[in-house]
Amino acid sequence: MEPDLKVEARGASFPIAGHVAPEFEPVVDAFVENFRLEDEVGAACSVMLNGKTVVDLYGGWRNAEMTARWDAPTTVCMMSVAKGITAICFNMLIERGLVDPDAFVTEYWPEYGQNGKEKTRVRHFLDHTAAVPVLTTDPLWPGAMFDREAMVRALEVQEPLWEIGTKAAYHVHHQGFLLGEIMRRVDGRTVGPFLREEVAGPLEAEYYIGGMSDDEQTCVAEVMPNMEAKLFAAKDAEDQTSLRALAFKQNPDEPWAVTMNRPEWRSVEVASGSGHGNARGVARIYGALGNGGDLDGIHILSHDQIEAMITEQHNQFEAFQDRPYHQALGLLLNTPEAVYMGPNMRSFGHHGIGGSIGFCDPDAGIGFSYACNKMHAVGTNGPRAARLIDALYSCEL
Repeated sequence: MEPDLKVEARGASFPIAGHVAPEFEPVVDAFVENFRLEDEVGAACSVMLNGKTVVDLYGGWRNAEMTARWDAPTTVCMMSVAKGITAICFNMLIERGLVDPDAFVTEYWPEYGQNGKEKTRVRHFLDHTAAVPVLTTDPLWPGAMFDREAMVRALEVQEPLWEIGTKAAYHVHHQGFLLGEIMRRVDGRTVGPFLREEVAGPLEAEYYIGGMSDDEQTCVAEVMPNMEAKLFAAKDAEDQTSLRALAFKQNPDEPWAVTMNRPEWRSVEVASGSGHGNARGVARIYGALGNGGDLDGIHILSHDQIEAMITEQHNQFEAFQDRPYHQALGLLLNTPEAVYMGPNMRSFGHHGIGGSIGFCDPDAGIGFSYACNKMHAVGTNGPRAARLIDALYSCEL
């Protein structure tokens, strides 16, 4: 590609930079098309193949005013992409023998066994069947999601909303608190510190779940939520008894665009959604898994544990957003009608509301990620990521 490309589209100019192996030029074309055809403001796409980076693109603008260029170190909130990274960290503890997914949660966290939750197994946290997607027994104040300890205590006393293990409902915020508390009990670290010390730091992958320093925050792009998206609209929906509406009662009482651009959102650990990084960092983490679980001498997961992690737990319409998911142990398997990860149905990862995604194709040796700051409203991971994924697989891999 050209050293510095400018795309003229929608009455604006979008600078694009990066590097791409010659055989992957179709991905550049798709990246450019996203700015021409979609509501793209700033974005990045990165691909690793068999342990080597073959695509690293970034461009557009960090902010809505289009005055700050999206450059190589730019990071952005990638929303529920964090769930996939959290699951990878959690599965590392499973591989180390510190957690058994078939054990009762109370083996590690005795206080959780209250009000009918005594038979909850660890795998119910991982596959969204723990029956506690929202707080109803002890609802907390607006902004309580920034208080990890308060959320953990409320989840301890929460009654299950239905029979545990029988129905999936996306634990949109709670999965990270649930898994993070088990991690704290068995390892001493919650998700964010574990990720930094055991995964992102050793791999030199720019991705954080909480704990971002002031210096690290200087590279963060402005997030521009699309308020037509189901999750964002739920906060002000007429029906405040739905799972979607109830899930956001612990969010700050302010517009989404304010919450997600606050320094506090970058420094607190909301391990289901407050992960910040760039496509390069997320692709590097998934690229390690696509390279057999090791990259540059850093071990993340063994082949056997990767296979155990991506064993399908269920395939059902989850009740929170009424969409189908091929669900693995904390991660999603390729579900084209909801979260598209290319032609291989064994591909696994996680998307985030608005369009960002990270995934691994373990058979092709691919680690892929796309990140954006202007979010779309569709219920899938959207046309921008799909265009890039299709372009990637059109190349000779």
